[in-house]
Amino acid sequence: MKTTTQLAPGLEISRIVTGLWQIADMERDGTKLDPKETALHMEPFVKSGFTSFDMADHYGSSEIITGTFKNTNPLGDRVQLFTKWVPKPGKISREDVKAAVHLALDRMQQQSIDLMQYHAWHYPDSSWLDGLFYLNELKEEGLIKHLGVTNFDAAHLRIACASGIPLVSNQVCHSLIDQRASGNMVQVCEEYGVKILAFGTLAGGFLTEKWLGKKEPSQDMLETWSEMKYKRFIDVAGGWDVYQHLLESVKKVAERQQVSVANVSTRYMLENPSVAAIIIGVRLGKSEHIADNKKLLEIEFSEDDLNLIKDAQKELKPVPGDCGDEYRKPPFLTASGDLSHHIEKIPKAFEPVKTGEDREQVFSGTVWEDFAGYCRAVKDGNRIYVSGTTATHGSEMIGGKDVTAQTHFVIDKIEGAIESLGGSLNDVVRTRIFVNNINDWEIVARAHGERFKGINPANTLVEAKLVGEGYLVEIEAEAVVK
Repeated sequence: MKTTTQLAPGLEISRIVTGLWQIADMERDGTKLDPKETALHMEPFVKSGFTSFDMADHYGSSEIITGTFKNTNPLGDRVQLFTKWVPKPGKISREDVKAAVHLALDRMQQQSIDLMQYHAWHYPDSSWLDGLFYLNELKEEGLIKHLGVTNFDAAHLRIACASGIPLVSNQVCHSLIDQRASGNMVQVCEEYGVKILAFGTLAGGFLTEKWLGKKEPSQDMLETWSEMKYKRFIDVAGGWDVYQHLLESVKKVAERQQVSVANVSTRYMLENPSVAAIIIGVRLGKSEHIADNKKLLEIEFSEDDLNLIKDAQKELKPVPGDCGDEYRKPPFLTASGDLSHHIEKIPKAFEPVKTGEDREQVFSGTVWEDFAGYCRAVKDGNRIYVSGTTATHGSEMIGGKDVTAQTHFVIDKIEGAIESLGGSLNDVVRTRIFVNNINDWEIVARAHGERFKGINPANTLVEAKLVGEGYLVEIEAEAVVK
């Protein structure tokens, strides 16, 4: 297998990207690593062809270290630097985005960012789109060369791409245990030319020889945040016995190939045609495994190898939800089992206005609400009524000509209105759908089915001539808050 691939025009990256999230752990006691000294440990990676490095605004001094290498080492011009911006939930201003990008540039001592990846916490608040629109403005100014996202699900990757954001990548968890990125994500990636950067391929070390044949540990026996996190993935995927059978099957393939279990586990992710690269975390100067990682690119699986792994995977239960859901909805498959070590709270998408003793309203800010004299949603007693909602954010139409994207955005907006009034999507008892073209009915119905699976409200779908050029679907909803 080639050691590099073209992620986007002008951006050739290594198939194995070096992840530097452990720098934050190495600096956990409050001390800072020496940038010049630590940067020297990047040189063996670059010499071995591993020229791409992945950081984030919260990975300690990783941006400073990699920037130091790129600026001072003779091999620096070979390196591609990826970073992330993970803003707190809530409203995002143009100034917020500029400040974040300039901070990353200053820390990396660069004129532009090779790949800026963006994380959104809460889709029912459309502010996540503002962040992407503002980032794209800075891309057009030349401060960012390429835009990507991290932990986006298929629906919201589609919304962003259909709305004109030129995304080249989505960094998501993807492993033998977690196969969510092999579902709807593949279709969206193929349709919009987005590639996956896969992390978590070793499931915090659980997909290595270390745990083969070992007794199941309790949570308090686990030593690292990664182990605490990925043990939860094993639990929801069927438990320790099923996982051990998978590990035994991978071991057989590894013995045939004369490589490690880690090699097989990681290399297998590149069988997904949407995966451009896999991200392997290292502790610079401590634990690097360069020689071992080079072996995995030499592996050529036989049909028997692939079938053995696939048969073992069939015994696993699907990890619930879509990519990134571990950060957005229960079960929270994080180290702590919730979001307490990530965010404090999620602000309301819209601020309620009290208009009576048992009556509240929310407004989403579209031009029609003002001149037509209505609100986005009203709560009367324990009932919430949501107006007919289109894919509109401020004065912008979202989702372009992609009816699936428009439908998901509309449901997001409905969810944001209901949450702001004290309810949730689970409280919806009726939806009414209006499609501009009856030929779109099945596509819209499928998107509705994805979002309301298990809730199953009463529903009506009809064809209607919608107000506003380009709008393909409009939905209204009613909810009863328990």
